[in-house]
Amino acid sequence: MSKPPTLVAELIAEFLGTFVLILFGTGVVAMVVLFPANTPAATVHGGYTNITLGWGLAVTMGIYVAGKVSGGHLNPAVTLTLAVFRGFPWRKVAPYSIAQTAGAFLAAALTYRNYLPAFRQFDPQLEKTAGVFTTFPAFPEWPQAGFLDQVIGTALLLLLILAITDELNVPPGANLAPLMIGLVVVAIGMSFGGMHGYPINPARDFGPRLFTALAGFKNNGLTDGRRVWWVPVIAPLLGGLVGAALYDFGIRRFLRASQSSS
Repeated sequence: MSKPPTLVAELIAEFLGTFVLILFGTGVVAMVVLFPANTPAATVHGGYTNITLGWGLAVTMGIYVAGKVSGGHLNPAVTLTLAVFRGFPWRKVAPYSIAQTAGAFLAAALTYRNYLPAFRQFDPQLEKTAGVFTTFPAFPEWPQAGFLDQVIGTALLLLLILAITDELNVPPGANLAPLMIGLVVVAIGMSFGGMHGYPINPARDFGPRLFTALAGFKNNGLTDGRRVWWVPVIAPLLGGLVGAALYDFGIRRFLRASQSSS
C-alpha cells in the first residue's frame, strides 16, 4: 500500500502547480500586451482569444503537475469549497492558500524578469502594465458589477469542477479531468471575462498583485490607484461556495438517491 504524501509534499505540489499556472497565464498576457500587432519588432502577437486559450492551458498544465500529490487545487476558492463540501481537512486550508499565493508571486516575478526589456521599452515608468499580472474592473465606477462577475465566474468553475470529478456523475478518465477543467476556464474567460478579467482565483490575483506593488508598478490596485484588490479575493471565495451548493443540492443529491435505490 502506497504511503500518502506528507503535508510538506502537498504544499510543494501546490506551490509548483500554481507557479506553472501563473507562469503560462501571465506569460500569454505579456505576449499580447507587450507585443501588439502594430509593433514593428513583434514577431508574435495576439488578442483576447490567445489569452483565454493560454489561461485554460495554464490551468490544465498546473493540475497535471500537482494533481497526484495534492489534488491540484491551485486556488484558495477550490480549497475552501472542498473543505466545506467535500471534507478536505480544515487544517490544510491556510497552508494550501499560502503555498498557492507564493507560487503565483514567484511566477509573476519570473515573467517580469523574462520580459524586462519589453517592459522597459513599452512602459518604462511601469504606469500602465500592472494588468499583465493582475485584474481590474472594466467599469471602476461600478465595483459591484465586477464583484458579481467574479461570483458568477467562480460559481461556474466550482460547479463544473465538482461535476467533472464526481464519481456519481459521468466523470472523464482521470487523465482527462485536468483538460476538461482547463476548457471550463477557457469558456468562463470567453463568456465572463470582460467585467473584471476573470481571475476566479484569489491566489492568481493577489500573489501577482503583491509582486507589482513591491516591483514599483503604479496603479496596481493594492498600494496605488483604486484599491480594488479585495474584489478578486473575496468574490471568488463566495462564488465557489455558491457553485458547489448549486451542484450538490441541484444534482448530486439526485445522483445519491438514484444510487441508493438501485
